[in-house]
Amino acid sequence: MSNSLKSLFLFCLLVFLVLSCTEHKVKVQYASAFQKKMNELFKDASKSPLKPKDLKTFSSLSFFPIDSSFVVKAKLTPTPNSEYFDMKTTTERVSKERIFGVLSFSLLGQSVELNVYQAMDTKEEQPNYLFLPFLDDTNGLSTYGGGRYMDLTVPKSDSIWLDFNTAYNPYCVYNELYSCPIVPRQNYIPLGVNAGVKNFK
Repeated sequence: MSNSLKSLFLFCLLVFLVLSCTEHKVKVQYASAFQKKMNELFKDASKSPLKPKDLKTFSSLSFFPIDSSFVVKAKLTPTPNSEYFDMKTTTERVSKERIFGVLSFSLLGQSVELNVYQAMDTKEEQPNYLFLPFLDDTNGLSTYGGGRYMDLTVPKSDSIWLDFNTAYNPYCVYNELYSCPIVPRQNYIPLGVNAGVKNFK
C-alpha cells in the first residue's frame, strides 16, 4: 500500500472514530438530561426532599448506567369508565386515583401489563399527566423496597414510549415526612429493572 493510500485510510478511520464517538456522546447527553435535572432539583434547598443533614453532603443521586434495553414502546388501552379510588400512602393520607388505562409491552422478552393512573387533584392543573408506579426484582436490593415511579404524558395515539432510565424514588425514601402513594401489587414487573435511580444510602 502506498503512503498516500495509507494516509487516506488513516484519515477515513479517524473520521469514522470521531463520528462514532460524537454519536455516542449525543445519546448519552440526551439520556442523562434526566439525571442532570434530578441532581439539580436535589441540590436546590428550596425544592429538595433531602433532610438538611443529607443536603449538606449531597453531590449526586446514584443511577444505573443508561441502558436502551429499558426503553420500550407500550400499547395503551384506555379505561374511560374507571372510578376514582383511595390509593394508600405511606402516611394516613390517601390519594384519589383512577386507572387511566393499561400499558402492554415486552421488556427483555417478558410480556408485561401495568396500570397507569390519573390523580383527581392533578387532573385540572395537569390534565395530561399520568402516574406510573411499579415494582420489580431489584426492590430491596439495589433499589428502594417499595418500588419506584415514572411520570408520563397522555399520548395522542394508542401507544406510548416508556423510558425506565427515568424511574425515580418516592420522596419518602429521602424524608419520612413525605406522603407517598404505595405501589399497587398488580404493578409488578417480573424481572430486574436495572435502570433509573438506585436506592438512597
